[in-house]
Amino acid sequence: MTYDVLGAGALDYLPCHYGASKLVFRGPRRDLGAPYVAFLGGTQTFGKFIEQPYPLKVEHLTGVTSVNLGQVNAGVEVYEQEAVVHEIAQGARVTVVEVLGAVNASNLFYAVHPRRNDRFLRASRQLKQLYPEVDFTQFHFTQHLVSHLQRIDADRFLLVRRMLQRGWIRRMRQLLKKLGGPVVLLRLGADRSGNLRCGGIAPVTDNMIDALGPVFSACVEMPDNAGSGSGHMQGMVYNLLEEDAAKQLPGPEFHSDTAETLSPVLDRLM
Repeated sequence: MTYDVLGAGALDYLPCHYGASKLVFRGPRRDLGAPYVAFLGGTQTFGKFIEQPYPLKVEHLTGVTSVNLGQVNAGVEVYEQEAVVHEIAQGARVTVVEVLGAVNASNLFYAVHPRRNDRFLRASRQLKQLYPEVDFTQFHFTQHLVSHLQRIDADRFLLVRRMLQRGWIRRMRQLLKKLGGPVVLLRLGADRSGNLRCGGIAPVTDNMIDALGPVFSACVEMPDNAGSGSGHMQGMVYNLLEEDAAKQLPGPEFHSDTAETLSPVLDRLM
């Protein structure tokens, strides 16, 4: 059943905090004294518009508590320096890390907001020299920025793309080393809102995953079914103002499939 409800928001995500972190996580807040699996990721891990996102479904299948640390439109940067997240992951039986896109992270060419990684803050001197014709004050979001740069000159944008991809490898390697314990990488298909694995402006390629080295225990791949059929939104919870955003994301069936694929991998590692 799809809920078209007028109002500020149809779904209560039960926002909560852990420790001294300024990040707001999806609740309910979990007891970290019991055995648990930690989940780091972006919009799909958070479960935007989804009553039971895949971390919760994994909990139902395995019987082990899931701690959902997902952040909407997150990049690797939001987790890289977040000590509370590192501590939670270090105490987990297993940590699942969604493979996030390379665009939402500060780099040689531009800076992003440290917690809301999809927010563009400023262009560097190097980017201004590379694109002297661009007025960077018009941009507020990273996807808008990089899409515009690619349209202006695809050849010059190759330099930006290479920088984004190299930065992603460095940040991911550093993050995974800080998490400790078994780590499962979860490669979800494109969600069209910044978390891109393939076909995007700065795709995370197989070679980039291989370049991380032996810092993860397993890698699980899930194709994206967003937009694959008119019924993919069945069961999503959103109001009328959120409908266009909801159309870009996979529905409950995708979350169920992801949980069923992840569960035997987690059982083995636990």
